[in-house]
Amino acid sequence: MNLLKILNHRFLEKNFNFYILIFLSGMIARSFIALNYGDKVLENEWKILVYNLYNFNSFSMLKFDDFFVPNLWMPPIYGYFIYLHALIFGIEEKLVISVIISQIIISSLTTLVFFNIVTFFFKREISILGSIIFCFFPIIVFSSSQISSVTIYLFLFLLFIFFLLKLTKNKSNLLILSIGIISGILVLTRRDFILIYFFSLIYFFLFFRVNWKKILLTTLVLAITISPYLIRNYIAFDKIILHSGFGFNVWKAYNPKAKVEGYYIEEEELISKIENVKKDVNYRINQDKIYLKEAKKYILDDPIKYFKLFLKRIYSFYFLDLNSTYENYYNLIHTLPNLLLSILSILGLIVCKKKNLSLNYLILIMFVILFIYSFFAILPRYKIYIIPFQIILSLSFLDFLLKKLIKKN
Repeated sequence: MNLLKILNHRFLEKNFNFYILIFLSGMIARSFIALNYGDKVLENEWKILVYNLYNFNSFSMLKFDDFFVPNLWMPPIYGYFIYLHALIFGIEEKLVISVIISQIIISSLTTLVFFNIVTFFFKREISILGSIIFCFFPIIVFSSSQISSVTIYLFLFLLFIFFLLKLTKNKSNLLILSIGIISGILVLTRRDFILIYFFSLIYFFLFFRVNWKKILLTTLVLAITISPYLIRNYIAFDKIILHSGFGFNVWKAYNPKAKVEGYYIEEEELISKIENVKKDVNYRINQDKIYLKEAKKYILDDPIKYFKLFLKRIYSFYFLDLNSTYENYYNLIHTLPNLLLSILSILGLIVCKKKNLSLNYLILIMFVILFIYSFFAILPRYKIYIIPFQIILSLSFLDFLLKKLIKKN
Protein backbone atom coordinates (compact mmCIF):
# COMPACT_ATOMS: atom_id res chain seq x y z
CA MET A 1 0.00 0.00 0.00
CA ASN A 2 2.90 2.37 0.77
CA LEU A 3 4.35 1.73 -2.68
CA LEU A 4 1.00 2.49 -4.32
CA LYS A 5 0.89 5.72 -2.33
CA ILE A 6 4.31 6.71 -3.68
CA LEU A 7 3.33 5.91 -7.26
CA ASN A 8 -0.22 7.33 -6.90
CA HIS A 9 -2.41 4.47 -8.15
CA ARG A 10 -5.30 6.79 -9.17
CA PHE A 11 -2.93 8.70 -11.40
CA LEU A 12 -1.78 5.41 -12.94
CA GLU A 13 -5.35 4.29 -13.62
CA LYS A 14 -6.22 7.63 -15.24
CA ASN A 15 -3.25 7.49 -17.61
CA PHE A 16 -3.13 3.73 -18.21
CA ASN A 17 -4.17 3.93 -21.89
CA PHE A 18 -1.58 6.61 -22.60
CA TYR A 19 1.10 4.53 -20.87
CA ILE A 20 0.34 1.53 -23.06
CA LEU A 21 0.23 3.59 -26.26
CA ILE A 22 3.45 5.54 -25.65
CA PHE A 23 5.30 2.44 -24.43
CA LEU A 24 4.34 0.35 -27.49
CA SER A 25 5.09 3.27 -29.83
CA GLY A 26 8.50 3.66 -28.23
CA MET A 27 9.17 -0.07 -28.60
CA ILE A 28 8.28 -0.01 -32.31
CA ALA A 29 10.40 3.06 -33.08
CA ARG A 30 13.42 1.72 -31.18
CA SER A 31 13.10 -1.75 -32.71
CA PHE A 32 13.09 -0.28 -36.22
CA ILE A 33 16.25 1.74 -35.52
CA ALA A 34 17.95 -1.23 -33.84
CA LEU A 35 17.27 -3.51 -36.82
CA ASN A 36 18.67 -1.01 -39.31
CA TYR A 37 21.35 0.92 -37.39
CA GLY A 38 21.95 -0.88 -34.10
CA ASP A 39 25.14 -2.53 -32.87
CA LYS A 40 25.52 -6.14 -34.01
CA VAL A 41 28.63 -7.23 -32.09
CA LEU A 42 30.27 -6.64 -28.73
CA GLU A 43 33.41 -4.56 -29.16
CA ASN A 44 36.24 -2.76 -27.36
CA GLU A 45 36.30 -2.53 -23.56
CA TRP A 46 32.93 -4.19 -22.96
CA LYS A 47 33.96 -7.17 -25.08
CA ILE A 48 37.18 -7.61 -23.07
CA LEU A 49 35.46 -7.20 -19.69
CA VAL A 50 32.62 -9.60 -20.42
CA TYR A 51 34.91 -12.14 -22.12
CA ASN A 52 37.26 -12.26 -19.12
CA LEU A 53 34.39 -12.39 -16.66
CA TYR A 54 32.59 -15.13 -18.61
CA ASN A 55 35.64 -17.30 -19.31
CA PHE A 56 37.96 -16.59 -16.38
CA ASN A 57 35.60 -15.22 -13.71
CA SER A 58 37.68 -12.04 -13.65
CA PHE A 59 36.16 -8.58 -14.09
CA SER A 60 39.26 -7.25 -15.83
CA MET A 61 40.36 -5.38 -18.97
CA LEU A 62 44.07 -6.06 -18.59
CA LYS A 63 46.20 -9.18 -18.26
CA PHE A 64 49.91 -9.68 -17.56
CA ASP A 65 50.90 -13.28 -18.32
CA ASP A 66 48.38 -15.23 -16.19
CA PHE A 67 47.54 -12.32 -13.89
CA PHE A 68 44.35 -10.31 -14.44
CA VAL A 69 44.45 -6.72 -13.19
CA PRO A 70 41.09 -6.05 -11.45
CA ASN A 71 39.07 -3.46 -13.36
CA LEU A 72 38.89 0.04 -11.92
CA TRP A 73 38.43 2.06 -15.11
CA MET A 74 34.98 1.02 -16.28
CA PRO A 75 31.98 1.40 -13.91
CA PRO A 76 30.80 -2.14 -13.11
CA ILE A 77 27.00 -2.05 -13.53
CA TYR A 78 26.83 -2.15 -17.33
CA GLY A 79 29.50 -4.83 -17.54
CA TYR A 80 27.50 -7.05 -15.20
CA PHE A 81 24.31 -6.16 -17.07
CA ILE A 82 25.83 -7.60 -20.25
CA TYR A 83 27.28 -10.52 -18.30
CA LEU A 84 23.80 -11.53 -17.03
CA HIS A 85 22.72 -11.87 -20.66
CA ALA A 86 25.89 -13.82 -21.44
CA LEU A 87 25.01 -16.35 -18.73
CA ILE A 88 21.84 -17.14 -20.70
CA PHE A 89 22.92 -16.70 -24.32
CA GLY A 90 26.70 -17.11 -24.20
CA ILE A 91 29.00 -14.50 -25.75
CA GLU A 92 28.06 -15.00 -29.39
CA GLU A 93 25.74 -12.93 -31.61
CA LYS A 94 22.62 -13.69 -29.53
CA LEU A 95 24.19 -11.82 -26.61
CA VAL A 96 24.09 -8.43 -28.35
CA ILE A 97 20.54 -9.04 -29.61
CA SER A 98 19.41 -9.83 -26.06
CA VAL A 99 21.14 -6.74 -24.61
CA ILE A 100 19.63 -4.44 -27.25
CA ILE A 101 16.11 -5.85 -26.69
CA SER A 102 16.47 -5.23 -22.95
CA GLN A 103 17.64 -1.68 -23.63
CA ILE A 104 14.70 -1.04 -25.95
CA ILE A 105 12.32 -2.09 -23.16
CA ILE A 106 14.16 0.03 -20.56
CA SER A 107 14.27 3.05 -22.88
CA SER A 108 10.52 2.75 -23.57
CA LEU A 109 9.84 2.56 -19.82
CA THR A 110 11.97 5.68 -19.33
CA THR A 111 9.37 7.67 -21.27
CA LEU A 112 6.75 6.70 -18.67
CA VAL A 113 9.02 7.88 -15.86
CA PHE A 114 9.62 11.15 -17.71
CA PHE A 115 5.86 11.65 -18.15
CA ASN A 116 5.41 11.33 -14.39
CA ILE A 117 8.12 13.93 -13.81
CA VAL A 118 6.62 16.40 -16.27
CA THR A 119 3.20 16.19 -14.59
CA PHE A 120 4.75 17.85 -11.53
CA PHE A 121 4.97 21.06 -13.57
CA PHE A 122 2.32 21.05 -16.31
CA LYS A 123 -1.23 20.06 -17.13
CA ARG A 124 -1.88 16.66 -18.67
CA GLU A 125 -2.02 17.86 -22.29
CA ILE A 126 1.38 19.56 -22.16
CA SER A 127 2.83 16.64 -20.21
CA ILE A 128 1.68 14.24 -22.95
CA LEU A 129 3.28 16.47 -25.60
CA GLY A 130 6.56 16.54 -23.65
CA SER A 131 6.52 12.76 -23.29
CA ILE A 132 5.94 12.28 -27.03
CA ILE A 133 8.91 14.56 -27.78
CA PHE A 134 11.05 12.59 -25.33
CA CYS A 135 9.86 9.22 -26.64
CA PHE A 136 10.78 9.97 -30.26
CA PHE A 137 13.75 12.29 -29.79
CA PRO A 138 16.27 10.91 -32.31
CA ILE A 139 19.35 10.56 -30.12
CA ILE A 140 17.36 8.90 -27.32
CA VAL A 141 15.80 6.42 -29.72
CA PHE A 142 19.17 5.70 -31.34
CA SER A 143 21.03 5.28 -28.03
CA SER A 144 18.95 2.26 -27.04
CA SER A 145 20.35 0.36 -30.03
CA GLN A 146 23.98 0.91 -29.01
CA ILE A 147 26.19 -1.04 -26.61
CA SER A 148 26.49 1.73 -24.04
CA SER A 149 25.40 2.38 -20.47
CA VAL A 150 23.50 5.59 -21.38
CA THR A 151 20.08 3.90 -21.63
CA ILE A 152 20.31 2.27 -18.21
CA TYR A 153 21.77 5.40 -16.65
CA LEU A 154 19.06 7.68 -18.06
CA PHE A 155 16.31 5.37 -16.79
CA LEU A 156 17.77 5.19 -13.27
CA PHE A 157 18.62 8.89 -13.24
CA LEU A 158 15.07 9.97 -14.13
CA LEU A 159 13.73 7.49 -11.57
CA PHE A 160 16.00 9.18 -9.01
CA ILE A 161 14.62 12.61 -10.03
CA PHE A 162 11.03 11.32 -9.85
CA PHE A 163 11.48 9.88 -6.35
CA LEU A 164 13.15 13.08 -5.15
CA LEU A 165 10.21 15.14 -6.41
CA LYS A 166 7.85 12.74 -4.65
CA LEU A 167 9.91 13.36 -1.50
CA THR A 168 8.58 16.93 -1.42
CA LYS A 169 5.11 15.51 -0.69
CA ASN A 170 5.80 12.11 0.86
CA LYS A 171 8.76 11.52 3.18
CA SER A 172 8.14 7.82 3.83
CA ASN A 173 11.03 5.54 4.75
CA LEU A 174 10.28 3.35 1.73
CA LEU A 175 10.86 6.34 -0.53
CA ILE A 176 14.10 7.17 1.28
CA LEU A 177 15.22 3.54 0.90
CA SER A 178 14.39 3.58 -2.83
CA ILE A 179 16.37 6.78 -3.40
CA GLY A 180 19.38 5.33 -1.57
CA ILE A 181 19.39 2.08 -3.56
CA ILE A 182 18.93 3.81 -6.93
CA SER A 183 21.65 6.33 -6.03
CA GLY A 184 24.07 3.52 -5.22
CA ILE A 185 23.41 1.80 -8.54
CA LEU A 186 23.84 5.14 -10.34
CA VAL A 187 27.23 5.67 -8.68
CA LEU A 188 28.27 2.26 -10.01
CA THR A 189 26.95 3.18 -13.48
CA ARG A 190 28.57 6.63 -13.82
CA ARG A 191 30.87 7.94 -11.11
CA ASP A 192 30.08 11.59 -11.83
CA PHE A 193 26.65 10.95 -10.30
CA ILE A 194 28.30 11.42 -6.89
CA LEU A 195 28.37 15.19 -7.49
CA ILE A 196 24.76 15.22 -8.68
CA TYR A 197 23.77 13.32 -5.54
CA PHE A 198 25.72 15.74 -3.35
CA PHE A 199 24.09 18.85 -4.85
CA SER A 200 20.65 17.19 -4.74
CA LEU A 201 20.82 16.45 -1.02
CA ILE A 202 22.08 19.93 -0.18
CA TYR A 203 19.26 21.49 -2.20
CA PHE A 204 16.53 19.36 -0.61
CA PHE A 205 17.95 19.97 2.86
CA LEU A 206 18.10 23.77 2.40
CA PHE A 207 14.96 24.44 0.39
CA PHE A 208 12.58 21.56 1.11
CA ARG A 209 13.67 21.15 4.73
CA VAL A 210 14.19 17.39 4.39
CA ASN A 211 15.24 16.08 7.80
CA TRP A 212 19.00 15.52 8.06
CA LYS A 213 18.35 12.08 9.56
CA LYS A 214 16.53 11.01 6.39
CA ILE A 215 19.39 12.39 4.30
CA LEU A 216 21.85 10.45 6.43
CA LEU A 217 19.71 7.31 6.03
CA THR A 218 19.67 7.72 2.24
CA THR A 219 23.45 8.09 2.20
CA LEU A 220 23.83 5.03 4.43
CA VAL A 221 21.69 2.97 2.04
CA LEU A 222 23.81 4.26 -0.88
CA ALA A 223 26.99 3.20 0.95
CA ILE A 224 25.55 -0.26 1.63
CA THR A 225 24.55 -0.61 -2.03
CA ILE A 226 28.07 0.11 -3.33
CA SER A 227 29.81 -1.74 -0.47
CA PRO A 228 30.25 -5.10 -2.31
CA TYR A 229 32.24 -3.32 -5.02
CA LEU A 230 34.26 -1.35 -2.43
CA ILE A 231 35.01 -4.57 -0.52
CA ARG A 232 36.11 -6.25 -3.76
CA ASN A 233 38.46 -3.32 -4.45
CA TYR A 234 39.80 -3.30 -0.89
CA ILE A 235 40.62 -6.99 -1.12
CA ALA A 236 42.34 -6.48 -4.49
CA PHE A 237 44.21 -3.22 -3.82
CA ASP A 238 44.43 -3.12 -0.02
CA LYS A 239 42.77 0.30 -0.01
CA ILE A 240 39.27 1.77 -0.21
CA ILE A 241 38.93 2.94 -3.79
CA LEU A 242 35.94 3.31 -6.09
CA HIS A 243 37.66 3.85 -9.42
CA SER A 244 40.74 4.90 -11.31
CA GLY A 245 40.82 6.67 -14.67
CA PHE A 246 40.28 10.27 -13.57
CA GLY A 247 43.77 11.22 -14.74
CA PHE A 248 43.25 9.60 -18.14
CA ASN A 249 39.93 11.39 -18.63
CA VAL A 250 41.51 14.72 -17.68
CA TRP A 251 44.46 14.12 -20.02
CA LYS A 252 42.10 13.36 -22.94
CA ALA A 253 40.53 16.78 -22.48
CA TYR A 254 43.70 18.74 -21.62
CA ASN A 255 46.54 18.02 -24.01
CA PRO A 256 47.87 20.16 -26.90
CA LYS A 257 45.87 18.28 -29.55
CA ALA A 258 42.61 18.08 -27.57
CA LYS A 259 39.40 19.48 -29.03
CA VAL A 260 35.83 19.31 -27.75
CA GLU A 261 35.89 15.54 -28.24
CA GLY A 262 39.31 15.25 -26.61
CA TYR A 263 42.35 13.47 -28.03
CA TYR A 264 43.27 9.85 -27.38
CA ILE A 265 46.66 9.16 -28.99
CA GLU A 266 49.66 9.40 -26.67
CA GLU A 267 52.94 10.95 -27.81
CA GLU A 268 56.15 8.90 -27.72
CA GLU A 269 57.39 10.50 -24.48
CA LEU A 270 54.13 9.67 -22.69
CA ILE A 271 54.11 6.13 -24.11
CA SER A 272 57.63 5.64 -22.79
CA LYS A 273 56.59 6.73 -19.28
CA ILE A 274 53.60 4.40 -19.32
CA GLU A 275 55.72 1.46 -20.50
CA ASN A 276 57.94 1.92 -17.44
CA VAL A 277 55.02 1.54 -15.03
CA LYS A 278 55.44 -1.59 -12.92
CA LYS A 279 53.13 -4.33 -14.17
CA ASP A 280 51.42 -5.35 -10.95
CA VAL A 281 48.00 -5.01 -9.32
CA ASN A 282 48.44 -1.21 -9.05
CA TYR A 283 49.35 -0.78 -12.72
CA ARG A 284 46.17 1.10 -13.66
CA ILE A 285 46.38 3.35 -10.60
CA ASN A 286 50.02 4.29 -11.26
CA GLN A 287 49.37 4.68 -14.99
CA ASP A 288 46.53 7.07 -14.19
CA LYS A 289 48.84 9.21 -12.05
CA ILE A 290 51.10 9.75 -15.07
CA TYR A 291 48.16 10.91 -17.21
CA LEU A 292 47.05 13.32 -14.47
CA LYS A 293 50.56 14.73 -14.06
CA GLU A 294 50.82 15.34 -17.81
CA ALA A 295 47.42 17.05 -17.90
CA LYS A 296 48.34 19.33 -14.98
CA LYS A 297 51.53 20.35 -16.77
CA TYR A 298 49.63 21.33 -19.92
CA ILE A 299 46.96 23.26 -17.98
CA LEU A 300 49.54 25.24 -15.98
CA ASP A 301 51.54 26.02 -19.13
CA ASP A 302 48.57 27.58 -20.92
CA PRO A 303 45.52 28.01 -18.62
CA ILE A 304 43.81 30.54 -20.94
CA LYS A 305 43.82 28.09 -23.85
CA TYR A 306 42.17 25.35 -21.82
CA PHE A 307 39.67 27.69 -20.19
CA LYS A 308 38.54 28.74 -23.68
CA LEU A 309 38.28 25.06 -24.61
CA PHE A 310 36.16 24.49 -21.50
CA LEU A 311 33.78 27.28 -22.59
CA LYS A 312 33.67 25.80 -26.08
CA ARG A 313 32.68 22.46 -24.56
CA ILE A 314 29.83 24.11 -22.66
CA TYR A 315 28.51 25.59 -25.90
CA SER A 316 29.00 22.33 -27.81
CA PHE A 317 27.31 20.31 -25.08
CA TYR A 318 24.27 22.55 -24.75
CA PHE A 319 23.87 23.39 -28.44
CA LEU A 320 26.00 21.69 -31.12
CA ASP A 321 29.63 20.76 -31.66
CA LEU A 322 30.65 22.74 -34.73
CA ASN A 323 33.78 20.62 -35.27
CA SER A 324 32.57 17.09 -34.58
CA THR A 325 34.39 14.21 -36.26
CA TYR A 326 31.69 11.64 -35.51
CA GLU A 327 29.98 10.00 -38.44
CA ASN A 328 26.44 11.28 -39.15
CA TYR A 329 26.70 13.92 -36.38
CA TYR A 330 25.56 16.60 -38.84
CA ASN A 331 22.61 14.61 -40.10
CA LEU A 332 19.64 17.01 -40.00
CA ILE A 333 17.56 14.40 -38.17
CA HIS A 334 20.06 14.80 -35.33
CA THR A 335 21.09 18.47 -35.51
CA LEU A 336 17.72 20.16 -36.12
CA PRO A 337 15.86 18.72 -33.09
CA ASN A 338 18.92 19.33 -30.89
CA LEU A 339 19.32 22.94 -31.97
CA LEU A 340 15.61 23.73 -31.79
CA LEU A 341 15.29 22.19 -28.33
CA SER A 342 18.38 24.04 -27.08
CA ILE A 343 17.08 27.41 -28.25
CA LEU A 344 13.56 26.85 -26.88
CA SER A 345 14.99 25.72 -23.54
CA ILE A 346 16.96 28.97 -23.22
CA LEU A 347 13.72 30.89 -23.83
CA GLY A 348 12.02 28.66 -21.26
CA LEU A 349 14.80 29.41 -18.80
CA ILE A 350 14.08 33.11 -19.20
CA VAL A 351 10.28 32.96 -18.76
CA CYS A 352 9.87 30.04 -16.31
CA LYS A 353 8.55 30.57 -12.79
CA LYS A 354 11.59 31.33 -10.67
CA LYS A 355 9.69 30.65 -7.43
CA ASN A 356 9.02 27.02 -8.29
CA LEU A 357 11.49 25.19 -6.04
CA SER A 358 11.12 21.86 -7.88
CA LEU A 359 11.79 23.45 -11.26
CA ASN A 360 14.74 25.36 -9.81
CA TYR A 361 16.14 22.04 -8.63
CA LEU A 362 15.97 20.63 -12.17
CA ILE A 363 17.68 23.75 -13.52
CA LEU A 364 20.42 23.39 -10.90
CA ILE A 365 21.04 19.75 -11.81
CA MET A 366 21.07 20.58 -15.52
CA PHE A 367 23.84 23.12 -14.93
CA VAL A 368 25.72 20.71 -12.65
CA ILE A 369 25.68 18.12 -15.46
CA LEU A 370 26.64 20.79 -18.00
CA PHE A 371 29.71 21.89 -16.04
CA ILE A 372 30.80 18.38 -14.96
CA TYR A 373 30.74 16.98 -18.48
CA SER A 374 32.24 20.10 -20.05
CA PHE A 375 35.25 19.74 -17.78
CA PHE A 376 36.10 16.55 -19.69
CA ALA A 377 35.91 15.51 -23.35
CA ILE A 378 32.40 15.73 -24.81
CA LEU A 379 31.02 12.75 -26.72
CA PRO A 380 27.78 13.15 -28.74
CA ARG A 381 25.87 10.65 -26.58
CA TYR A 382 26.40 12.78 -23.46
CA LYS A 383 23.80 15.20 -24.80
CA ILE A 384 21.17 12.67 -23.73
CA TYR A 385 21.69 13.54 -20.07
CA ILE A 386 20.43 17.14 -20.39
CA ILE A 387 17.69 16.54 -22.96
CA PRO A 388 14.99 15.81 -20.31
CA PHE A 389 15.73 19.17 -18.67
CA GLN A 390 15.76 20.98 -22.00
CA ILE A 391 12.38 19.48 -22.89
CA ILE A 392 10.89 20.64 -19.57
CA LEU A 393 12.27 24.16 -20.06
CA SER A 394 10.96 24.20 -23.64
CA LEU A 395 7.54 23.17 -22.34
CA SER A 396 7.77 26.09 -19.88
CA PHE A 397 8.18 28.42 -22.83
CA LEU A 398 5.27 26.79 -24.67
CA ASP A 399 3.11 27.00 -21.54
CA PHE A 400 4.02 30.69 -21.21
CA LEU A 401 2.99 31.39 -24.82
CA LEU A 402 -0.31 29.51 -24.48
CA LYS A 403 -1.24 31.45 -21.34
CA LYS A 404 -0.39 34.70 -23.09
CA LEU A 405 -2.61 33.77 -26.05
CA ILE A 406 -5.48 32.70 -23.80
CA LYS A 407 -5.23 35.91 -21.80
CA LYS A 408 -5.15 38.00 -24.99
CA ASN A 409 -8.23 36.31 -26.40
